[in-house]
Amino acid sequence: SGEGGDLDIVACAAGGGLTCVQVFFVRAGRNLGNKAFYPMAPVNQDNKTILAAFVAQYYLDKPVPSEIILSHQPDDVELLSEVLSTQTKRRVRISTRVRGERARWLTMAQGNAELALQARLNARMDMQARVLALQHVLDLPELPARMECFDVSHTQGELTVASCVVFNEQGPLKSDYRRFNITGITPGDDYAAMRQALERRYTRVVRGEVPLPDVLIIDGGKGQLRVVADILQELGVSGVLLLGVAKGIDRKVGMEQLFLLGRSRPIILPADSSALHLIQQIRDEAHRFAI
Repeated sequence: SGEGGDLDIVACAAGGGLTCVQVFFVRAGRNLGNKAFYPMAPVNQDNKTILAAFVAQYYLDKPVPSEIILSHQPDDVELLSEVLSTQTKRRVRISTRVRGERARWLTMAQGNAELALQARLNARMDMQARVLALQHVLDLPELPARMECFDVSHTQGELTVASCVVFNEQGPLKSDYRRFNITGITPGDDYAAMRQALERRYTRVVRGEVPLPDVLIIDGGKGQLRVVADILQELGVSGVLLLGVAKGIDRKVGMEQLFLLGRSRPIILPADSSALHLIQQIRDEAHRFAI
């Protein structure tokens, strides 16, 4: 198909219990960009096996180019090529040894996969350090495995939306995020909005449909914390540590005051505290998701 063909380059990097696959798209000889995937793969599986499984699944619902270049050669590369050729009713070439421009693209894709993998491993390490720091600050007997945060936002003052975001020790757990459209309250009544969101969320926790978090982060000070504690008590929910995050005196980032139920004095963490960074990250994510 010459240098001007349509081809995909698929490169894989694995390590530290994670896998990254980068797909580069070349159409009519031009590189149109790339996409990273993080497939779940058994630990210690080699790159060629990961690639074979990825390619077989990836092209089930996507257009197949006339050539696919892989960073590692699977054992059953002929079979893979045959399956894709049958599926598209034309010959699909799968190669691993390439020269010239293709070789440069492949090197770039492989480099990208390795960098993306390393960045994700670093983020995971950073996240675990943050969760550990939070455990120390809150004096928890064990690592908080699930943290939730609620945020209330008003779009044009009319529609009130509450968001709930969830983090675990690896970061945001987006599949567990929820949005609640709040109805039947006085516009601007954040307490009523929060009550409605918490009731809807924690009724499901009580029913066993949603796991109970270890830490519940609330944007607000003592007053807001008290309200939330009362709602949870009414619902019969216990065993959750409530943490109120109030903006500092002049609402500056890094001057947050942390309130725990039953403690009159706030905890003020230094601006470079990993625990504070985690709390800010979760709160900002709740705010972003509500908007």
